[in-house]
Amino acid sequence: MNKSPRIFLTRRLPPQTMRRLDESATLLSVDLDRPLRPEELAEGIRDADGLICLLTDKIDGELLDANPDLKVVSNYAVGFNNIDLQAATERHVAVTNTPDVLTDCTADMAWALLMTSARRVLEGDRLVRSGQWSGWGPLQLLGTEVTGSTLGLVGFGRIAQAVAQRAKAFQMRILYWNRTRLSPQREAELGVEYRELDELLPECDFVSIHVALCDQTRHLISAPQFAAMKSSATLINTARGAVVDEEALVAALQRSDIAAAALDVYEHEPEVQAPLLEMDNVVLAPHLGSATINTRTKMGNLALENCLAACRGERPPNLVNTDWTAR
Repeated sequence: MNKSPRIFLTRRLPPQTMRRLDESATLLSVDLDRPLRPEELAEGIRDADGLICLLTDKIDGELLDANPDLKVVSNYAVGFNNIDLQAATERHVAVTNTPDVLTDCTADMAWALLMTSARRVLEGDRLVRSGQWSGWGPLQLLGTEVTGSTLGLVGFGRIAQAVAQRAKAFQMRILYWNRTRLSPQREAELGVEYRELDELLPECDFVSIHVALCDQTRHLISAPQFAAMKSSATLINTARGAVVDEEALVAALQRSDIAAAALDVYEHEPEVQAPLLEMDNVVLAPHLGSATINTRTKMGNLALENCLAACRGERPPNLVNTDWTAR
């Protein structure tokens, strides 16, 4: 298209992306630092060629009907469970995401949660800050050994494989479950062993979630899975909150079916089950998986490139609804 595309942005992105946006498009935004209400989203896209949105923005058929000429929904995330893909495809709206750029960053976060929980770092921090720490003691805040323990990865995409690479440095035994099993040669190269999910859970000291959220994975980890885990095990989730049944997690922790949990995502984000807030054996992070300057900037630039390509009528580099056709 000859004229500058009109792009509606639901939240301000890192400075480099904002500069590029200003240079290459006509920016439409409400500049509110909060998730937009449905009516605000609908008003925002009314005159737009493209939309750059976040996981917190629900994009369905009713919203898309607010602008029959919208060309693209560019999601500032790897996941896209906030978007109705069928509704978008039916309306010839391209849907894109930002894969690959946050693999290492999210793997680092999963590892940070694992270590923080295993070594009870937050409890120690609170103790020191309270002024009640009386000095070193042989039984004080004893944690879980990480080196040489068994790590279970539920899902084995790019991020899980990056977590596995980090686990090797700690001489961990690494088990994985995935809907598609790797070849024996690839398993040997990565130093991992395959297990069916119900076989993996009882063997692991740490279980880390790395599956996308869909109908098949919603509440994949619920009461039966917690009952199958070691009572000394820790659950780590940096994927999507609803993969874990949060009520079942609370019950499992209260019954000591598992020892601890470390979470970066939540089933009803930003709401968190109230009992989790009071548990010393739970680490809670505010969805920081991709939260570094470099990664968030790369995500923004990729989201912009996807959006601009679709606005030009081209096939975007990271198209999610692969059966999309332009108008």
